[in-house]
Amino acid sequence: MTNEPPRGQRRDAGSDPTEWHGHRIVTEQDLGAVFDEDGDPAAELRARRKRKFHGVVLGALIGLLVLAAVVAQGISAGWINLPRSEARPAVETGCPAGPYLYQSPETVTVNVYNTTATPGLAGEVAEALKNRGFSIGVVGNSTVNREGMTAIILSGPDGEPGAFTLQQQIPDTQYIQDDRDDASVDVVIGSGYNSLVPVEKAEAAAPGPISCPWKSGQPSEGAEAGS
Repeated sequence: MTNEPPRGQRRDAGSDPTEWHGHRIVTEQDLGAVFDEDGDPAAELRARRKRKFHGVVLGALIGLLVLAAVVAQGISAGWINLPRSEARPAVETGCPAGPYLYQSPETVTVNVYNTTATPGLAGEVAEALKNRGFSIGVVGNSTVNREGMTAIILSGPDGEPGAFTLQQQIPDTQYIQDDRDDASVDVVIGSGYNSLVPVEKAEAAAPGPISCPWKSGQPSEGAEAGS
């Protein structure tokens, strides 16, 4: 005697794909039904919010791409103009022609540098110019020293009138223009310096040009603080 089920039962079990040896097989539909019934409402809400956020991000990216394409087309076609920084004017390469008027010394700020082996010369010249009413800025030393020079006067374009005025104080000075954007003036004292011209002669100077036989545009070299 065997334990096999009747032949009809074997045939029915074999025709049902969800049964195996008398046991039911759990299908994907069964799992879906269970999780749909027992799902976490909070998890579903988070999932919906996540999908919505992803949609917003994707929409924003598409909008930025469209905007970038429109701007690029506008720039190419010329109906969109982007602001451009203005080029800074080049340093004057010629000697300023003027003529310049003698300025009130109180309106001229002077930086004084000593290139000689005489200690304290920058401070001495600065004190003499201060007594004439000039405003004194930096007093220090410099490595510039052309052989036999009296002094070099340096300024930017805004300092040209002040440079002319300062040239009337020291004989045989030479002017060099640099690219500073204020009206200050540097005087670099050389080994040929002796003293300032008499104040009466300086103040009586007629309008005229700046003296600069050397090529303009050369910057001052190696200026450092300290008298």
